[in-house]
Amino acid sequence: MSLEYKDLASIQETRQLIAKAKEAQLELAKKSQEEIDTIVKVLSKAAYSNREKLAKMASEETGFGKWEDKVIKNTFASKAVTEAMEGMRTIGIINEDKENNVTEVAVPKGVIAGLIPSTNPTSTVIYKALISLKTANTIVFSPHPSAKEAIKETVRVLVEAGKAVGLPDGAINVIDNITMDATNELMTNRDTNLILATGGSAMVKAAYSSGTPAIGVGPGNGPAFIENSADVPLAVKQIMESKTFDYGTVCASEQSIIVEKNNKEKVVNEFKKQGAYFLPKEDAAKLEKFILRPDGRMNAKIVGKSPQDVAKLAGIDVPSSARVLIAEETRVGLHAPYSREKLGTILAFYTVDTWRDALALSIEILNQEGAGHTMGLHTKNDAIIKEFSLHAPVSRLLINTSATLGGIGATTNIFPALTLGCGSVGGSSTSDNIGPANLMDIRRVAWGVRELDDIKREENIETTNYEPNLDEDKLLDLLVEKVLEKLK
Repeated sequence: MSLEYKDLASIQETRQLIAKAKEAQLELAKKSQEEIDTIVKVLSKAAYSNREKLAKMASEETGFGKWEDKVIKNTFASKAVTEAMEGMRTIGIINEDKENNVTEVAVPKGVIAGLIPSTNPTSTVIYKALISLKTANTIVFSPHPSAKEAIKETVRVLVEAGKAVGLPDGAINVIDNITMDATNELMTNRDTNLILATGGSAMVKAAYSSGTPAIGVGPGNGPAFIENSADVPLAVKQIMESKTFDYGTVCASEQSIIVEKNNKEKVVNEFKKQGAYFLPKEDAAKLEKFILRPDGRMNAKIVGKSPQDVAKLAGIDVPSSARVLIAEETRVGLHAPYSREKLGTILAFYTVDTWRDALALSIEILNQEGAGHTMGLHTKNDAIIKEFSLHAPVSRLLINTSATLGGIGATTNIFPALTLGCGSVGGSSTSDNIGPANLMDIRRVAWGVRELDDIKREENIETTNYEPNLDEDKLLDLLVEKVLEKLK
């Protein structure tokens, strides 16, 4: 098949899938809350039952991460997300405010375009399908080419389970002929109502430039500050668990460690005790050359790889016991690779004089990459937490927990999600952990409770009794007096 014919065929396939999804959505929108919830529960159970098979498929096909951790991701996407949505009203009338005479009605977005990354392919499909169906939306997936088969199998599992409980044909589907033209058609087609984009910066930018409403997620590059008052062994344990989870493929995972000088030795010793390997300067310089591609993008060869595999790439030797590779760093910038996002088992290590310097450094790191995403703070000092919460340019400031698991809502009480909004500072349309509330519009039915004459009486300050020759100061005093009387 010629390249030109393949592109045309992929566009035609995508248009057909969107048309089917549109028909399915009209049917889905007729279902009751109870029927929708039944569909979600059945699909969730099917995904959970296949969690290990799908995890192994994803790991084998992409070469990223650890299948054991991908099982946990699939469990999280199917079970935790469904449990969080239980009891949530998303169909028809969802709220009746009798006191204020306002009724709220949920309105589905329609057909959703689901762009899926290679780092978390099966879990992201499960999660996006469930939150879409919960809100009576249908979804068409554009899979990352390197995870195509695992994504297709995940969709097949969900569709087969849905047949028994009335899931309309075409409600969940995936593009088979994957091309850039197909993805572009999916994003720009007039019958696509919303894009859920999870992936690289270029793809997210394309989603926002498509002319279709989009929810996109930019890069993560979260620092973690271990402040002097922190429980150091616990902080290091949480960071190590976070950075080694699926070999660092979750974008919320820590990318840099920041410590104060007077606490450095204690922190370094604890990291070494828990299996971190601090690279000698010469080896750090060698590895640095492999973190980024010549065009400044992250090198896919380091993504989701063990420390030993990463070391082999750079031609350096590291202990077989090494769980994470750490390089001491002082620089921040686009051409300082250790200060950038590294979705693998690599961490930068910065030393500062005070917590205020740590805050300034965190802001600098985030503003050059990862603004609006996530950072970790390990401290017992509430005043410092307050300062970071007021000034750190992130949507998730995670206190004394794993950034990976805390960011997605596994070890915190924010909504469990695998798409994490970065807010306007990060170029995103929302700062939320994306859930059903982001996938529906609200129609407000409001009863009139006052007339224009009432508004005039309430708001107008009568001036007819004012003395005609009052000077401006006296007139202002009188106006203030009358306003204060009204407020009483």
